Amino acid sequence: MTDSQTARSRHNTHAQGTEKLKAHLAVLLFSMLIAGSFSFGGLAARRIDPIALQGLRYIVTVAVLALLCLKAGLSLRLPREPWRFAVLGLLMAVYMTTMFIALEFTQPVATGAVFTLMPLMSAGFAWLLMRQRTRPGVFASLLIAASGAIWVIFRGDLAALARFDVGRGEMIYFVGVVCHAIYVPLLRLFNRKEAPLIFVLWAALATLVFILVPAAPRLVEVDYLAIPPVVWFAVFYLAIMTTAVTFFLLQYASMRLPAPKVLAYGYLTPTFIIVMEGLLGHGWAPAPIFLGALVTACGLLVMAFLPD
Repeated sequence: MTDSQTARSRHNTHAQGTEKLKAHLAVLLFSMLIAGSFSFGGLAARRIDPIALQGLRYIVTVAVLALLCLKAGLSLRLPREPWRFAVLGLLMAVYMTTMFIALEFTQPVATGAVFTLMPLMSAGFAWLLMRQRTRPGVFASLLIAASGAIWVIFRGDLAALARFDVGRGEMIYFVGVVCHAIYVPLLRLFNRKEAPLIFVLWAALATLVFILVPAAPRLVEVDYLAIPPVVWFAVFYLAIMTTAVTFFLLQYASMRLPAPKVLAYGYLTPTFIIVMEGLLGHGWAPAPIFLGALVTACGLLVMAFLPD
């Protein structure tokens, strides 16, 4: 068997039994934590420049991860093939930046609709990069889950869905979604069996370098003494829970599940956001909206039990 055939076989070998269940639970938790970032990040973004907020979160993330690596006795020397992390960092930085730029031109509901393309695109990139196959049943369950997510995103308003127009903001965010769709299969392709903590540190550091390009001038202008506590809470939540922890979860799942199954749980994020907003006292969505959540959950449940 040639090296390429061996690599292809490895990338198409997925977890079974308990490891498979833990991988599904990991991406379910990933989706829940990401939902919290929208609520807490939204509170902070009204009090600090959103691009500066991204810069702060990654500075804190890198500092915390570096301290954990040192405490664990791991070497911080430059990893082999550092270009891998440069690619991952660039992709994630483009995704983060385009998301906030797009919101200057369009509404969150529109970016949410564009987001539903991500798992399907990731299936395509997983095949191109690793010949990772997506079974027809899995593809069908992704479409069912996506339809439920779209119902939730547009709050059951078919007229709003019919008025959906692809404008400048949607196209900007689409570039970011493409980058994120490539990012997940690359987590498996670029893995060289480094310690997970080291892998996460270098990926976060590379992302910070690229994020600082737009963020550095804005960080200089921030009055740090005037930043309210809610912003610092959001910074640490984003840095630790939705950057460091979610990266661990994403990496863990991507090594055990096909790429589209990993990203499919993102379809539950709009539902988790609605629940989070309700718990924070910002109002609950009408009951019919949760019909879409049920459709999404059913689609994901079917997908979870289908062979990889």
